[in-house]
Amino acid sequence: MDSLIIRPLAPREPLPMHLLLLADPSIDMVLSYIDQSHTFIAEQNGKVAGVLVLQPQGNEAEIMNVAVEESLQGKGIGKRLVEFAINLAKQQSIHQLIVYTGNSTLPALALYKRCGFKTESIDKGYFLRNYPEPIFENGMQCTDRIKLRLELKAPA
Repeated sequence: MDSLIIRPLAPREPLPMHLLLLADPSIDMVLSYIDQSHTFIAEQNGKVAGVLVLQPQGNEAEIMNVAVEESLQGKGIGKRLVEFAINLAKQQSIHQLIVYTGNSTLPALALYKRCGFKTESIDKGYFLRNYPEPIFENGMQCTDRIKLRLELKAPA
């Protein structure tokens, strides 16, 4: 894993849409936030391994998308991307980091909890109201959107 680097998406570099769609299955939703966000690429041995999309919003920032190539999941890349987002937010004096995930997105939910995020609210039926096709993950339907928040302290 030492060969993993995280870098900004280069100008005119194509979006890793196949990865973005792993975390958000609606291309319209992805396109609705990508231009107002900062996109970072995780590379391992010169190949794209993951993506992070972070959107600053005043004194807080939202993790819009974190995804890792399916063959590389479970190897700590997602955690490194979330830690990168946390450290970047602290460097930019952002006070809070938020993320939304689905009730059935168990690995992501566990990752955010391990990184210190706390559940703030649950929007029941969000995915039923906002996505035309049902989403199934981990043997269950994704229906509710969970909002998690991490309070950040500025570096000393």
